[in-house]
Amino acid sequence: MRVATKGGIRAPRALVPHAAVPLLLVLLVLLLLVIVRLPWAGDLGIHAATIERLRNDPLHPGNPLVDADTPSPYYSPWTLLLGCLAKATGLGTFLVLRVAALAGLALLVTGVGYFVRSFSARRGVTPLALLCLLLLWGPALFNWSGFLGLNSLALTVSYPSTFALGVSFHFWALLRKALRSAAGWRVFAGLGVLWAVTLLSHQFTGVVASVGALAMVLGARPWPGRAVLLRVAGGLALGLAVLVAWPYYSFFDLLGVGGLEEIHRSLYRNLLPHFGLALLGVAALAVRWRRDRRDPLVIFFALGAAMFAAGGLTGHYSWGRVLPAALIPAQVAAALEVFETGAVRRAFAALLAAALLLGAWTQAGTLGYVVPRGVLPGPVAAKYRPPWAGYDWLASSRVRYGDVVMAKTFPSRQIPAYGPYTVAPGYPDFFLPDEGERGEAVREYFAPGTARAERVAVLRRYGVRWVVAYPGDGGLRGGDPALREVGVGPKGQVLYEVRSQNGGSPASAGSVGAMSGG
Repeated sequence: MRVATKGGIRAPRALVPHAAVPLLLVLLVLLLLVIVRLPWAGDLGIHAATIERLRNDPLHPGNPLVDADTPSPYYSPWTLLLGCLAKATGLGTFLVLRVAALAGLALLVTGVGYFVRSFSARRGVTPLALLCLLLLWGPALFNWSGFLGLNSLALTVSYPSTFALGVSFHFWALLRKALRSAAGWRVFAGLGVLWAVTLLSHQFTGVVASVGALAMVLGARPWPGRAVLLRVAGGLALGLAVLVAWPYYSFFDLLGVGGLEEIHRSLYRNLLPHFGLALLGVAALAVRWRRDRRDPLVIFFALGAAMFAAGGLTGHYSWGRVLPAALIPAQVAAALEVFETGAVRRAFAALLAAALLLGAWTQAGTLGYVVPRGVLPGPVAAKYRPPWAGYDWLASSRVRYGDVVMAKTFPSRQIPAYGPYTVAPGYPDFFLPDEGERGEAVREYFAPGTARAERVAVLRRYGVRWVVAYPGDGGLRGGDPALREVGVGPKGQVLYEVRSQNGGSPASAGSVGAMSGG
């Protein structure tokens, strides 16, 4: 079947509405089931820990990972709202994360629809655009916070990056509408606050939102008059004021941090396997550019691609996080181009359908998050990456909220989600002045050549009450008089209680299980 388009020329309906809508509904149901499962991977621990600290003390939460009174960029307007929700309702942290996931997914779906309809009101374009954003990536799996591939979104749907992306799509659509209608000061003031909330909630996505906003202004038709540009400047000034006034961390101090380049170097590797299918969208953008040299999507892509390329050429690999600013306009353009006129567009629709099917196959392992792996066909099961086990087993011991746990980096990424602290943060912390010393202390404790007295001194220095260690990790042996074995977790991990100097057990308060709700 075909859909009538302007001028009487028809484009294939293989994708919309008869195929795009049901496929999108299947994927959305899959994501909803993933939210119920809430698979643990990546940065879930830091976000859960952030909610735990804000639940405990919304005004002075301290460091989310270690027992220190420092600011943190994870304390954003969004996580503050979630922490207050947890405190007011008594809901467990992981249940609150599921609420966050539902809200983020709703914002994302409605935001994409609002943004896409600002370019085309044709029926079926929004479902197709959502499919392109989820599936038009590459033949090799790629997962990263702030990137909208289906498998990536399944693992990060509860993260602030998903919330920030959803807000960004609404922000761009509202900005386009405000520019077209020459809206008043209050509208642009509200847009300025929305921009600041996005930047505070997830800084990398905030950069993408900023690039998109600049593209919407540069591509506005008719060109905004002086009065409108003054209102844009006023909204920008108000947004900057919000960034300056945010009390939980200094946003502008983040501009001077280092140590992120090596982490992000992988964004510049395997570009075609990870993102090659999006080249169809780049071709669509080229066609749009021929029709309109100030097309907002073309400008959006050009700005994002230029910043991404500059990061690779100068070694500022963290700039690679702006890549969604190039991918999003290309993916949206691919969906829009299907609804244009001409035989070439019909061929393009067939190519896009094939690319979406390949993208769906690449990310088929997402099914493993809601279906037992043994039920999946062998080729699909091979694509599934099992999530982490978590540390809810600590709740069956006497580990309490605020206790300090000695553990290596991988456990330290999860343990604070349940209320305790770790000696060293499991993630980079640019506002923690003794981060290096803490990391060295953990290495010293577990190093095979460290003397017993030095290990005990490390435990005393940081007030450690518990040790979590895999067999072979090192550290004090299980029979050491300073330790008492309390429990065993997955893969042979052992939980030890650190005895006090007089041989007793250290006291603590506030149970892990009650706080985590997980």
